[in-house]
Amino acid sequence: MTAATGVISGVSVSHRRAGVETIEAVGIRDERAAVAALLDHDAVREAFAIETCHRVEAYVVTDDPESGRAVVDSVVEDLPEETVVELGHEESLRHLMRVACGLESVVLGEDQIIGQVRDAYANARAAGGIGPLFETGIEKALHVGERARTETGIDEGVVSLGSAAVELAADEADLGDATALVVGTGEMGTLAATALAEPVDELFVANRSLASAEHVAGSVDADATPIALDDLPEAVAEADVVVSATASPEPVFEERTFEEAGETFVIDLAQPRDVPPAAVDRSAVTVRDLDALESVTDETHARRREAAAQVEAMIDEEFDRLLARYKRQRADEAIGAMYAGAERMKERELARAVSKLEADGLTDDQRAIVESFADALVNQLLAAPTRSLRDAAEADDWSTINTALGLFDPSFDGDAPTPRDASTDEEAATAMAHSLVSAVDDQLDD
Repeated sequence: MTAATGVISGVSVSHRRAGVETIEAVGIRDERAAVAALLDHDAVREAFAIETCHRVEAYVVTDDPESGRAVVDSVVEDLPEETVVELGHEESLRHLMRVACGLESVVLGEDQIIGQVRDAYANARAAGGIGPLFETGIEKALHVGERARTETGIDEGVVSLGSAAVELAADEADLGDATALVVGTGEMGTLAATALAEPVDELFVANRSLASAEHVAGSVDADATPIALDDLPEAVAEADVVVSATASPEPVFEERTFEEAGETFVIDLAQPRDVPPAAVDRSAVTVRDLDALESVTDETHARRREAAAQVEAMIDEEFDRLLARYKRQRADEAIGAMYAGAERMKERELARAVSKLEADGLTDDQRAIVESFADALVNQLLAAPTRSLRDAAEADDWSTINTALGLFDPSFDGDAPTPRDASTDEEAATAMAHSLVSAVDDQLDD
């Protein structure tokens, strides 16, 4: 497959249309494995997948849109149709820019998402899913995401789910003398621990790896206590506020973990969830999940609308640049193939002509003129087709581009057809050589 024939097909399941349970049901837990599974389809040439708390998305590059649509639709075939967004070629490219800029996040302009896109890109590359289309498209998305954060105020205020969770806790619980527990030391858990360190009286940080818990506890601006997951029941019994954000495929808390808990406000940021549903039935325990954060972020959305408009304009500008870059790449590929094929033929025929001329004695100056003549002939013959191919790219005339790629195959290495009469061919070659000598002598005399 070449860059000129690649078509991107994408599918997205996010908080825009789906709740936490539906997003969980997609089942992508390992981005690298997901990309490898997409590449197992014969039609797929490139693949990319991203999974965050509020979204699961899969993209493929195929030779035709029908094949790509069939592959990505298989990822979400068991979900209600109304929860799925299908994305075509240009829609996928623009959507990835919006995701990297934080315009598709629950917390408008959140900082965490650009790192998640970058990690997903690295995972896709490690799985062999990144080729010319995604390399250009995803790097452009990351570029515009960085621009959005440095040139606008899109990330002012609440900038992560972790900090949004703390705002939600502050709205529903008194944090002044509270004991808080953060479970999980990934990016989101670390952000939550950092945000909780200032208002609460006591902070516990729990993780499966005690060393990681110790690292986060030591990095926050408070006296925080690291604990292992085995000590969760005791910590929950003391905690007034619990924020859980692990990557565990199973609930971290057992139902009996909350048996000794008094009034406890729990925010479950994990996907899949860390808190078993039965905990919600306990009168003293209040559990909020990712869906509840949307109410907290309404004020942030209002403050960032002006910045969001600036980012939208930036995306329009960068999207046009991306499409123009793709057009240049596709035209240049066809032009490169055309020149490569012509160069092979020129070298072959030039070698034959020079061998004839050298029999009569060819000076270095004469040889240089013959080679210059051959180069000039190729360049002049291909000048008009080159202009036509670039015009075709600007006009989105990909049938012309693809036809050129088929006609000018740089891998072609065939010889000229064998003449019926070798002696006639020899005589013609000799005559051509003498004509070239005469032309060279005339140029030298001038």
